[in-house]
Amino acid sequence: MKLIYDHLKGKFFAGLFVVIPVGITIFILKFLFNFADGILGSYLDSLFSLVSHRETHFPGLGMITGAVVVYLAGILATNVLGKQLFRWGDELLTRIPLVKSIYSSSKQLTQVFREGKTSYRRAVFVEWPRPGVRAVGFVTAEVEREGQRLVVVYVPTMPNPTSGFALFFRADEVFESGMSVEEAVKFVVSGGVVAL
Repeated sequence: MKLIYDHLKGKFFAGLFVVIPVGITIFILKFLFNFADGILGSYLDSLFSLVSHRETHFPGLGMITGAVVVYLAGILATNVLGKQLFRWGDELLTRIPLVKSIYSSSKQLTQVFREGKTSYRRAVFVEWPRPGVRAVGFVTAEVEREGQRLVVVYVPTMPNPTSGFALFFRADEVFESGMSVEEAVKFVVSGGVVAL
């Protein structure tokens, strides 16, 4: 009886370790699909309902239409007339008070991905949020203020490295971590599980 129990228990847990990552992946992909499809999908469904006089839903049509819109925007952005139109639009959006800050930030973010550069120079340790506690941070800049060399360190929150704190430290308050930037990002994203 114990052999059967051990066999069932072993196979069940082996199956769990296979099914859970696959299930989470499917869940995330389904969420992303529904989100992308929902942006334009509801408008397209309303349009088809007006034309056909009955409720119609085509799953994935909103996502396909969104991809086509992005592709057409790319074609427009790469020709002479389109570049001029986007330049005018850019100037307009950077003059509207609230829109200006959102648009400028998102534009800078896309330029970082477009150029394929990381603004992180190196991975370091800093004492934060209090002395005696060390946090992983990324050096983004070094500046001179009032005759003192300061290091700008971005300390991300776990497990999402896109949010965090940009903090100024004296150069002697920044300690080398011995990790590459890639290793430190893995450490942060894994919530410290991938300890290096």
